[in-house]
Amino acid sequence: MRSVIFYTLARAVIFAVTAGVLALFGARGFLLLLLALLISGVVSYVLLSAQRDRMSAVVMRGVRSQRERFEKSVAKEDAPRSRAE
Repeated sequence: MRSVIFYTLARAVIFAVTAGVLALFGARGFLLLLLALLISGVVSYVLLSAQRDRMSAVVMRGVRSQRERFEKSVAKEDAPRSRAE
């Protein structure tokens, strides 16, 4: 979970810094947001690849465990009941 938070915060910081620099150069309004989004996306793709891989592994681990718990509960629910019940 920590890697997901770190990656998200890093993306937000990169976006804010990019927007700040663009604002210093005179970009305003929608153009500022659009350029900041595009540029920070490219920068994040390059700089945060290792963090993105770690975050992806954590998310996939969570998805797998959820799927396993779901499959166990379905199997338990679909199991044939004994006549004693």
